[in-house]
Amino acid sequence: MLILLPPSEGKTAPRSGRPLNLDTLTLGELNPGRERVLDALVDLCAADDRERARTVLGLSAGQDGEIDLNARLRSAPTQPAAKVYTGVLYDALDTGSLTPAARTRLRRSALVFSGLWGVVRVDDRIPAYRCAIGVGLPGVGGLTPYWRGVLEPVVTEAADSGPILDLRSGAYAAMWRPTGRTAERTVAVRVLHEQVVNGVSSRSVVSHFNKATKGRLVRDLLLAGAAPRSPAKLVEALRDLKYTVEEQPAATGKPRQLDIVVSEL
Repeated sequence: MLILLPPSEGKTAPRSGRPLNLDTLTLGELNPGRERVLDALVDLCAADDRERARTVLGLSAGQDGEIDLNARLRSAPTQPAAKVYTGVLYDALDTGSLTPAARTRLRRSALVFSGLWGVVRVDDRIPAYRCAIGVGLPGVGGLTPYWRGVLEPVVTEAADSGPILDLRSGAYAAMWRPTGRTAERTVAVRVLHEQVVNGVSSRSVVSHFNKATKGRLVRDLLLAGAAPRSPAKLVEALRDLKYTVEEQPAATGKPRQLDIVVSEL
């Protein structure tokens, strides 16, 4: 099973660790693409024009520390991506408390999509950075179309067998979209928050519930040692873990759509 994750906007900057070495990152064939984005981001943030950097990255004057962070990316200390990403999803996943076997399964199965790195595995060592997928960098252009062209053959090959659990947000899902038989092995998950007010039940997509539930879902699958060999078996594994799963009608050549319905965290 391949698990596709978004990064997190919240990151913890490592206080120690060796500097960035792209050659140690997974899927080394992406390194020319990574180099181009990294060079453009560092050049933008190391230049004297702070206002331009703020505009490009969508930052306020009070966030100049993020610009300084980017300017030092090549020499900044690194830690495994699972420690650098500290948003709601990763807090719920809580990799530090996983069993050794579950951590091994996570390292082997998860790919984290990133505006700067393309994709990384959770044990790839990276520095903290600020570069959302919606950014358009000088000399590179919009990162979504840029990475779509770079990632298509590489991720498609990496996803060559078994089910794919797609937990990415829409912006990061646009970086690589499975097609054909690869799409038919893909399960895309949406989390719905169900609540009853004055006797009336309603459902909505709420960011916090969405991210926390996805992190918890991955954690539960890993701890259970789930190794489904098909989308149907993946759905079965989720139901065995007591998740309320509602399947949408499957279409030929398209990912299977699942709704996970939650009422509380």
